[in-house]
Parts: sequence; structure tokens; C-alpha cells
Amino acid sequence: MLKRGRIAVAIVLAFTGSPTVQAQQVPTARLASEVPGTPPETVMTKDYVAAVGRVAYIWGWPLVNNLNRSLGTKDLPEPGRIGGVVPASPPNQISMLTDYIDSAENFVTCPNQDTVYGAGFMRLDVTPVVVQVPDFGGRFYTYQMTDARTDSFASIGKQHHTKPGFYLLVGPHWKGAKPAGINAVYRSPTDLVAVFPRVFQDDTPEDKAAIQPLLKQIMVYPLSQYTGKMQTKNWKDTPSFPSPDAGGAGEVKWVLPEKFFDELPAVMKMIPPLPGEEALYGMIDSVLSASSKDPQLKAALIQAAAATETEVITPLFEFHNNGRPAGQGWTSPTNGARWGTDYLSRTATAKSNMYDNAPEETRYIYTDFDSSGQRLSGANRYTVTFPKGQLPPVNGFWSLTLYNSAHLFEANRLNRFSLGTKSRTLKYNPDGSLTLYFQNDSPGADKETNWVPAPKEAFSLYIRAYWPKPAILDGSWTPPPVTRAE
Repeated sequence: MLKRGRIAVAIVLAFTGSPTVQAQQVPTARLASEVPGTPPETVMTKDYVAAVGRVAYIWGWPLVNNLNRSLGTKDLPEPGRIGGVVPASPPNQISMLTDYIDSAENFVTCPNQDTVYGAGFMRLDVTPVVVQVPDFGGRFYTYQMTDARTDSFASIGKQHHTKPGFYLLVGPHWKGAKPAGINAVYRSPTDLVAVFPRVFQDDTPEDKAAIQPLLKQIMVYPLSQYTGKMQTKNWKDTPSFPSPDAGGAGEVKWVLPEKFFDELPAVMKMIPPLPGEEALYGMIDSVLSASSKDPQLKAALIQAAAATETEVITPLFEFHNNGRPAGQGWTSPTNGARWGTDYLSRTATAKSNMYDNAPEETRYIYTDFDSSGQRLSGANRYTVTFPKGQLPPVNGFWSLTLYNSAHLFEANRLNRFSLGTKSRTLKYNPDGSLTLYFQNDSPGADKETNWVPAPKEAFSLYIRAYWPKPAILDGSWTPPPVTRAE
């Protein structure tokens, strides 16, 4: 046995020369800039450039989308409403609505009519900003704050038991001290930040009046304007600004294939790579560098962008291509606003319904199909019935919204686009179940309180579960089927 072992060692030494020889490794980089990539001036074929371009387009699509939205408001003179309906402000401020968003909105897909919105983009490399949180009492609210990748990094809201007062948002390189009176400091991974307050409101005139004093106290402003005292603004008096050209039906087109690779370098400079992304950055950078010197390679990049938009991005608009099955034909992403390196889900959501909250804040569940797998259409009549005790289990609120084929509201005679916790006149069935109706024509006068009018064409349904209970988060609660009436 001993002799056999010595023979084995001899064989190993014959091949390695020494029992301690180690294969040469690429030196470990300490900084992203030290990660080795393709050497400059390396020859690249058009097909290679196009292949990298497709990857870069999928990866960078939501990042360019977010940046262009922020640039669309950077020159506004003051907080106001784009087209009279969408809250928008210059950098380092927000604008608030004072009621549900109007059905004419096409600035972002899948708006809700359960909360009163606010919105603004921050440039924290210019200044930190102070976020005011009034005392909401028992009213549900959440402040979404996303970095330039659309990942959430702060936790402000009812479900987080946030104390009323002042909060400071700072950029990745800020080195100041927390001012007196500031409850907490939230550091963003990127200097570009989007802030979206959402405050629950039911559909009664009384609640629409009761919410107004709270809305006046929701403000964001540069640190230099901080006084330690709650500031107020009458958001009903803000001006209206012209709407951007949507470039056709549906949402404003924030990403244009022909411009994408001119805009991507600014995004990559603004957004540092996540751990493990350094090589991806290096590969994309090398292709961008080569194409900047060769018109044929640049043309190959633009062609790749156009093809990827059509073949990859456009199909992600459909909800059945977003997330994972949630039962009964519904799908849902489980990692909203925590995309990290899940480029598929980040891009799918950016295309279909931009700016998700984190899962424990809101779970989004949607469908394009009825229980038989057929596309939802206003040519048919549908019901969704929640059995007794089986409404979406939430600590906050729930709603079921109907969107047209562009994932926007379609004007209707009831001016109604969703039903749920906010709906104070819902009628329950004798057995305690709740049936909701989705069709183009009225289901009958006695059922209209539970009816959301549908367009004549294709549409989708969308469940929001704010502050979901564990049964939603772990998938043990299943949405009911969408049943076509015979």
C-alpha cells in the first residue's frame, strides 16, 4: 500500500514538477478600473459588436429610461403638473397632486387610482435633500425612493413605522454630519434618485377633503432650505406645463434605439458597476470605444438596438412575460425594486409598469388572460370572485385595476378604473364572497357598484397589494380566476 502511494506521488510530480506549483492567475483587481478587458485597438467584427450591443441594450434599457425621464423635468421653473395631470418638478424638489391621477396621464404606464401621487428627481451630487414626513395617523402611505437602477434604498412609510419629521437623502460621496433635528440619513448608491410619495385615499368626498392638510406637508427641498420646522405648500396652486410628445399612442417613448448608444455612456459614468459587473462594463466600454471610431461599427450597434427593441423589449410589455406564475393565469415579479443583477425582470418592469415598490411594501400581480387562457377583450364579459375571507391579505390596502392595451386608463362614463379597499359602496354576495365585473357594457344597475368598464379592445387586470401579509409574499394566497361569462 505504501509503495503504491509513492508511485502516485511520483506520477503527480512528473506532471507538475513540484507539489507546490500553482497555476498563473489573472491578478485580482482592487478597483473596477483595474478589471482587465479587451485591449484597446483590438479588431472587432460587426457581428461581435452587434452581439454585445444586444446585451448592452437589454441591460441598459431601464437605466436610460430612468435618466431620460429625469432629464424631461430638469428645466421646469418650479413644481407643477405636466399636461395638468402628472406631478413634476425641477431637480431636488417634488410636486404633489391633490387627488387621484387623471385618466389622461401617459407619462408612465400603470398609474393607480388608490393613492395621491407625488414625484420628483434628485441630483444628490448637487446637494443633499430633506424629505418631510407629516403625521399621517392611521392613514396608509409610502415614500418610494429609487436609485438610478430603479432599486429602492430607503424605507419610509406606514409599514416601516416611520416617525413624522425630517429625513435626509445623500449621495454616495457625501461626507457631512447629520444636522440637528434630522431623524435619519439615507445614502443612495447613485447621485440620481427618484422620489415618489403615495398616500392612500378612499373614493369619498369626505376623505378627499381630509387628506388635503397632510398633502400640504409633503415636501422635498435642498438641505440649505432646512429650518427644523415643517414647511407647507398648497399644491392646488401649482402651474401646468406642456406635455412631451408621446410619439404615437401609449406611453411617452423614453428610449429610442437610434439614440440609445449615444446616451448609454452617460449612464455608465453616472452608475458604478455592482460587484461582479466590472467585466460587463469593460466589455460594453470596449465596444462603445471601437464604434466611436468606426462608422460601420456604430451602424451595427444601432441596427442591434432596433432589432433588440422589436424582438426582446417589446414582448416584455405583455404581463404574461413578466415575473413568475402566481396561479390562475396571473404572474408577479417577486423582487420588485430589488433587481440587483436580475436584468430581465428589471427591464420587463421598466417596459410594462415602471417603478415598482419593494415586495414587502407592495406586491403587483397581473394577467392578460382569462381562466381558459384567452386574451382579455372588451368583446367579452368577465367576473373575478373573491371567496368569503379570501380578499387579498394585506395590512395596508388592495385594489384591482383595469388597463387598456397601452397599460393606461381608458376614459369611461363612470370615470372608474379600479375597485378595492378605497371603494366604500361595494356589494357582497349573500355567501360573503365579492364579485367584480369587467366588461364594456353595464352588468345591470344592481351590479354597477362592482363594475369597472372595459374598452372594446384588449385589456389587462392588475392587483395591487400594499403592505402584503405573508400569504401573498410566500405565494400561499392565490388570486382568483378571471372567468368569462357565457
